[in-house]
Amino acid sequence: MTFAKWTFTLGGVWGLLIVGPMLFLEGWIAANDRGPVAYPETYYGFVGSVLVWQLVYLTIGRDPQRFRPLMPLAMLAKLAFGVAVWTLYATGRTPLNIAVVATPDLILAALFAVAWRKTKPA
Repeated sequence: MTFAKWTFTLGGVWGLLIVGPMLFLEGWIAANDRGPVAYPETYYGFVGSVLVWQLVYLTIGRDPQRFRPLMPLAMLAKLAFGVAVWTLYATGRTPLNIAVVATPDLILAALFAVAWRKTKPA
């Protein structure tokens, strides 16, 4: 169970560190990436939803056995972004630097799967 605690806690902290600043970087991203954010509600909705998931990961990390039923959903959340971005990169619709940023999500999805297998049901 220690593996699951560390894995989900690491995943939550990592996500807060990476996504949290995005709440304050819309202008910078617009100036340095692909231009102004066309739909700010989508941008902030995405960032807000991702931040909530980081809190879910931290919650799972506090008591993996109790929250084991949430682990497959946590894996799907990580795969949703990682697989989508790498697919977009493969079809030429997003740059490599975005795909590289999505790679830790795929690694965390795999680690979450291992944690799920190693955690006994409550």
